[in-house]
This record gives sequence, structure tokens and C-alpha cells, in this order.
Amino acid sequence: MAIYNIKRDHSRFRQIVKGKIKQNLKKYVTHGEMIGRKGKDRVTIPLPQIEIPRFRYGDKEQGGAGQGDGKVGDPIGGNPQPGDGQGQAGNQSGEHQLDVELTLQELAEILGEELELPKIEPRGHKTLKSKVDKYTGIANQGPNSLRHFKRTFKETLRRQISMGTYNPEEPVIVPIKRDMRYRSWKSDVRHENNAVIIYMMDVSGSMGDEQKEIVRTEAFWIDTWLRSQYKGIETRYIIHDATAREVDEQTFFKTRESGGTLISSAYKLCEKIIETDYPPSEWNIYPFHFSDGDNWSGEDTRVCMELLQSRLLPMCNVFCYGQVESRYGSGQFYKDLKEQFGMNHESVILSKIENKDGILPSIKEFLGKGR
Repeated sequence: MAIYNIKRDHSRFRQIVKGKIKQNLKKYVTHGEMIGRKGKDRVTIPLPQIEIPRFRYGDKEQGGAGQGDGKVGDPIGGNPQPGDGQGQAGNQSGEHQLDVELTLQELAEILGEELELPKIEPRGHKTLKSKVDKYTGIANQGPNSLRHFKRTFKETLRRQISMGTYNPEEPVIVPIKRDMRYRSWKSDVRHENNAVIIYMMDVSGSMGDEQKEIVRTEAFWIDTWLRSQYKGIETRYIIHDATAREVDEQTFFKTRESGGTLISSAYKLCEKIIETDYPPSEWNIYPFHFSDGDNWSGEDTRVCMELLQSRLLPMCNVFCYGQVESRYGSGQFYKDLKEQFGMNHESVILSKIENKDGILPSIKEFLGKGR
């Protein structure tokens, strides 16, 4: 009964924690540094500590505040002595923080509930078969490495008792070949949906630290949701200015260049990565491109549109473009995409991210179609 009560109380506490995180989700999204990674699939989140009020009973006839002799203004507990502290006394209570550990799955559930995100429906043909062996029973034959000692012992004992050769005074159990029992298995073929996220980002001089922080924060939440939807997921990173190259995650969010911008270079590299490593018949593919909307020329924009229309879109579940507002960016590429594909295209999703407050609406725009 005690164990049951502990589990029930722990479950209630987890529900309270999730409610607090959901209530303050916007704060955690806009202040990405508040969420710390802990291991591969866990995070820590600071929450205001919940103080539970309780009565404290004292002994009778001891005097003190509220009883016995005393006047308004008299100090409690005798004459106070001067201390050695510096500065002036404050009149506000201290802030108590409690670091709560959650799995990424729990965090994804909170995000999905708050933004009302639908479950993703992977393309039916984009599945990988995985073979899983399960031990399901006992067999009379098998390799010695799978011998089931307890069942073998029971079979030997049963045989000796039935034959009258078992002596309780001198219990000797000697198995023979027909007594041997082995663990048996069957192969279970599962169809698992795998996905790859390909992040592309403009790192030209007009994309500053603030814009990169917005992209980093949004990418964390996109990752969190998609990993809750797919069994296996991979992430690739492309940075571009006038040329594009693939980098690791740390380089992706730290690099800053000063050259011009040719967006088509990133789209060509993205196409090459997909064709080389991620056959569309086996993978769910999610390219995300973040930029401030500048491109070198209208001719390169035309090349981008052709690449999207004829090459990338047929291979991808959706193509997402997020335009991060910058005082130096023109924002023209968003207008060009909107003119080419419109706002309700089934495979192209456009989003404007003016500042950190725009991250949450942008995530809903990208993931709200359930594709």
C-alpha cells in the first residue's frame, strides 16, 4: 500500500510539474538557455519551488508573539544584536528554484498539447524493416548457450520421480539428453519510420547573433517534436553565403561570414545529400531553411524555385522556410516563395520570425499540418 501511495503521489507531482511548464511554455521557448541538456534524451528545467504550507505547534505557556505580555513594536526573541552584514535589508522573499528533470518525450507531449500539434502521418512507403528476435518459449532442442537451467532441472526431477530413482535422502539430479530444455525465439519484423532533418542557414554578415539564437532555439523544439514521432532520426547541417558546405551542429550555430548570398548553393547541396544518403523511398525528409531573405540576384532566386519545384519537393515530406527578421535583410526571398507557391501549398510552409516571441507561432506553422 505504501508503494502504491508513493507512485500515486509521484504521478501527481509529475502532473503538477507538467502543468507549470505548460503554463510557462512561452518563457521556456523564448529563453532557450533555461533548458539544459542532460544526457542524450533528458533535459533539466528550472521551476519555482512549490512550498506546501503547514502548521507548526509549540508548547503552551511559553509566551511569544500572539500571547503573553508584550506591546506593539516589541522585537521578537529579545533585543536584536547588530550584525556584520553589508548593504540594506530587503523586504522581498527570496526566489526558490527547483530543477526538474524531464525526458524529451515528456517535453514533446507538453509542446504538442499546448500548440495542438497533430501526430505526424509519415508517407506509407517511407519505412524501414527491422528484425527483432524475441524469446517466447521453451524448446527441446537448441544451442548450449540458450540452455534453460531451471526448466532442465525440473524435467530431470520429474523424470527421476516418475521412475522411482529419486532419493530425497541423497538428492542427486543428473540430466540426460531428453531432459534438456532451451529458450526459443521468433523473429518479429517491424516497420519503422525513419526521418532526416536537414537544417540550412544563411551565415552571411546580415545574420547576427540574435538571429542565430532564434534559429538555435527553434531547431531544438523542432527536433524535440520530430524525435517523438519517429523511431530513428538523423540531423544534418548546411551553412551558406555565396557557397554552401556541410558542418557539425556547433559550427552551424557559431559561424559568421561576410560574403554575399547564393541560396541555390544550399539547395544544391541539400539535394546531393538526399540523393547520396537518404533515398526518398526509405526516409521521411524535412529540410528547414532559415535566412533573413536576402539573395544575390533574381537569377539565383529563379534557380532556387526550379530546384524546389522539380527536385526537392518531390523527395520531401515538407519544405520549411523560416525568415528571421534582420535590420540588414530585405526579406525579398519570402515574398518570392509566397508568389511562387502561395501560403497554402501542401509541401511548402513559410514562416516569418520577427523576434523570440515569434518562435512558438513559427513552430506551430511548421509542424501544424502533421506531415
